[in-house]
This record gives sequence, C-alpha cells and structure tokens, in this order.
Amino acid sequence: MVMVCGAAPAFGQAHDLPSAMPEVRAGESPEARGRRLLDEMVAALGGPAWLNRGTIYREGSTAAFFRGQPTGNVTRYVENTRLASATQPTDLTRIAFKTYRGMVAPGQKKDIFHLWTADNGYEYTYKGRTELPRPQVEDYLRRRRHSIEEVIRTWIHAPGVMIVSEGTTTQDRRIVDKVTILSANNDAVTIEIDQFTHLPLERSFEWRNEQFKDHDIDEEAYSDYHVYQGVQTPMNITRYRNGDMVDQEYFSKVKYGEPMAPELFDPAKLEVK
Repeated sequence: MVMVCGAAPAFGQAHDLPSAMPEVRAGESPEARGRRLLDEMVAALGGPAWLNRGTIYREGSTAAFFRGQPTGNVTRYVENTRLASATQPTDLTRIAFKTYRGMVAPGQKKDIFHLWTADNGYEYTYKGRTELPRPQVEDYLRRRRHSIEEVIRTWIHAPGVMIVSEGTTTQDRRIVDKVTILSANNDAVTIEIDQFTHLPLERSFEWRNEQFKDHDIDEEAYSDYHVYQGVQTPMNITRYRNGDMVDQEYFSKVKYGEPMAPELFDPAKLEVK
C-alpha cells in the first residue's frame, strides 16, 4: 500500500504573499494620493539637496537613433546648467561638444557649443554665432517646459492645476505609480514612479504637431541611478517619440552646486577661440 503523507508546502499560502496592490489610505482622494506620491518622489531624489542644486555639471555622450535603430553617431560633450532661481526665470544650459584633434595633435577639443537661453538656442563655432533651426529650438524648449524639474518647481503650484493618481502599471518588470499633472490650460505631464524606490522612471507628455496636424507623444526614461552629493542621479536617459527611440544619453561625471559665472550663459559674451 502506498501511503501519501501530507507535507508542509514549499511556499506560503496566497494570503501570506506580499501584495503588489498600491497602498490605500482611508479617505485619501486620487488628488491627495497624487500629491503624496510626488512628495515621496522628491524626497527619494534627495529632498532639499535635489531642490537646491543650483547648478548641474555633466560629462557624457549621446547616441542617436532613427526609427528606433542606432545611426552609429555618438557625440561626447560637457554640459553646464544653471537652474532657474528668483533672479533667473528659467534654466540656462551650455553644451560643449568634444571633437578629435587629429593625427598631429592627439586628444579632444571643444570647438563647437550650443547655448540654450530662456527662449532660443544658439550654436557657436570659430565662424561665430548662429541661431539653431527653429524646429530644434521648439523641441528643446518644449521638453524643458515639461521636465520633472519644471513640474515640481512651477506646475504643481499654479492656479487650477490638477494632480491625479492614475493607479499602477509596470515598466521593465517594475511596478510603478502613475501620476498625471494637468494644468489649467489642459497641458499635461505624466510621471511613472517606482513603487519601491519612489524614483521617477519615466516622464511623458502629448503635444499637437502643427506640421502634420496630429498628436505626438514625447517620453523620457531614467535608469542606472547613482547618488552624487546626496542627489539620486539617473546616469542613463533614453528618449522616445511616438514609441520610437530617438537618442540615449550616458553620463560619466556629474557635479552639483559648482560655481558658474553669468558670462558662461550670456549670448553676447561667448565666442570660440
């Protein structure tokens, strides 16, 4: 006779397993939950250290893609950003591109750079200054207006804003909380926040393409977080347009709070020597 003995199960019962459901607080409205999730995100990014960075210095490279496929173009650069303040209404950014000197003088030089001001973009070379193409400028300024920095700095404090928790989804096998910030003029930004770390994994927004009379979706994904000066920093940023990868940025060096002279961002005082 074969005896079948009851054995202890290798795994706990279903009711013993941790739940993947989002935290539910009694009496918390979707808007209150959305604001709480944004507060938790800011705290995870570094709290006061993230809010008061002042300046950002980054060295990195960017790889271009066309219809989701790499073009083989990789550009190295050094980026200086002075964040908006009480005396400066918007971020100012200068990007110096590294190029190889050649066989005679090995190494790299920075002889081309872009300057992004409040409402325009300029390119500087040894030939002088020119304005960047308007579509490129509009794309850059649009992304800057919808950045996480701008959402926390401006959007959530504006009259008539709505902040709504839209529940959970998954991204790269991670459970994320979705929060949408809707302005009074019906502009919207959605941030997907890692439910475990509370760090932002993606920022997206939709905008009307005037050329083709349809709507485009701009997405920015953040990964490979490292802590610099108390600030959680994504070392990899991937951008998508309508689901197709556009470019990837990889950072090798990051500093916050570095002194940056106003002349570094003055279009009239810059030149390539």
